[in-house]
Amino acid sequence: MLLFFVSCFSFILISRSMSCKPLLPMPMRNQLTLSSPFSWGQFSSFLMSFFHRIKLNQFLMMKPLKKMTTGPSQVLQVQDFPGEEKFSLLDLPELTLDCILERLSPAGLCSMAEVCSSMREKCRSDHLWEKHMKQKWNRLIGDAATREWQCQLASRKRPSLCGLDRRNGFKKDMLFRVWPFTWMRPNLECGGNKPISDFPVDSIMGLYLSLENGKFWFPAQVYNRENGHSGFMLSCYDAHVSYDSQTDTFQARYSSPGRRTVEENIPWDRLRAPPISTPPHELHNSDCLNDLRPGDHIEIQWRKSKEFPYGWWYGVVGHLESCDGNEDRCRCHYSDDVMLEFSQYPADSRWRRTVIDRKEHKEADTGGNGFYGGIRKLYTKEEISTWKRLQPSHVME
Repeated sequence: MLLFFVSCFSFILISRSMSCKPLLPMPMRNQLTLSSPFSWGQFSSFLMSFFHRIKLNQFLMMKPLKKMTTGPSQVLQVQDFPGEEKFSLLDLPELTLDCILERLSPAGLCSMAEVCSSMREKCRSDHLWEKHMKQKWNRLIGDAATREWQCQLASRKRPSLCGLDRRNGFKKDMLFRVWPFTWMRPNLECGGNKPISDFPVDSIMGLYLSLENGKFWFPAQVYNRENGHSGFMLSCYDAHVSYDSQTDTFQARYSSPGRRTVEENIPWDRLRAPPISTPPHELHNSDCLNDLRPGDHIEIQWRKSKEFPYGWWYGVVGHLESCDGNEDRCRCHYSDDVMLEFSQYPADSRWRRTVIDRKEHKEADTGGNGFYGGIRKLYTKEEISTWKRLQPSHVME
């Protein structure tokens, strides 16, 4: 009876909001009375709590609606309700059902996908999962991660995660061992061992679940790697990262000659999607050199030796030694030399300043200070504010 009331009530709300002629038959409309207004937010919250309290794959099957009662042992029992009209969730209009599904969380959509084949097709639709991907992963999943995902899809022989068996080294219930999916398990059809639905990997739903369970290692860049080690302060290095849903943090694998460094418990605000497509071992083609002038914020490639990958280091364009810093008399932007300053180092440090050639800049050995590479100018306030937030509170020795 409760589900009947929820279903009919949601349909009435949609009908009223669209100012259309009511579609419910007259006998059913006469049975419904609303004593108080009920907002969509309240309805959505109620629906989610309702889904978590009961097993949807047992309650919302294509069967007549039944009355739920509790026996002396407090175990939920099901009894037929005499005279009740048979009604199912799938009897709702498409628009009403879509509005309900759009308000479900990823866990709710996964649970609803286990109800029946019709709900499975609806709940794994890309348009439902696209919103969840954008809300949580849009900042980190860039072009590089998308290409990595497509390569993984192309290398898989089977199209479905649940179709993979133990001979291929995959257990079909691995997706459901991490939060927030720990309360779910794939439902099995009566008398068989085949799951009622599978989760397609070649969809937004498949990508979302692979990110949530940490199985998809994707390329990203990490600010201040190795937990803010002083040797990497105000830098950003390429890595492959994996998400840990239990701690809401990431772990990263850095590629270095002869060894692989792993870092754990990386928060969201220390990660970014690679802003450009230049691989970490290649020199970036600098296209902003003629525009650089004192006060501009930049990132420059640097590596210890040619065997190492580049990291991106934050700096600011400064005044040349021949300039007194007065803006009215400054001619630094007309010079072929460009002074770059790195304020995290002391004024007398060899790392504090470096000069590059505006017209013929290329990678060159700086005499024991490593190799400076390409430069990209920072134009957005978001990028600049991120680096300022990471600025150390004191100058490093």
